[in-house]
Amino acid sequence: METRVAIVSIIVHDKAQVELLNRLLHRYSDWIIGRMGLPYRAKDINIIAIAMDAPQAEISALSGKIGALEGIKAKVCYADKGQVCHGA
Repeated sequence: METRVAIVSIIVHDKAQVELLNRLLHRYSDWIIGRMGLPYRAKDINIIAIAMDAPQAEISALSGKIGALEGIKAKVCYADKGQVCHGA
């Protein structure tokens, strides 16, 4: 199975959605290399970066589900094949 390396960048505006976000991330934990979270209190947001090595379908599925959560934005940036970032 071919995998791709990607970063899923997440901005959380609605902290009430964090539990749902964490459940999603747990479901995809087999594909997650690492996670970094930064609370930015001055703007009342949280910034999260998820590094993944997964089939493109899994990366797209996760970013789409995250982007569907109210008050959360997600974008994917792939490390290979010369692609640029794509929003979800």
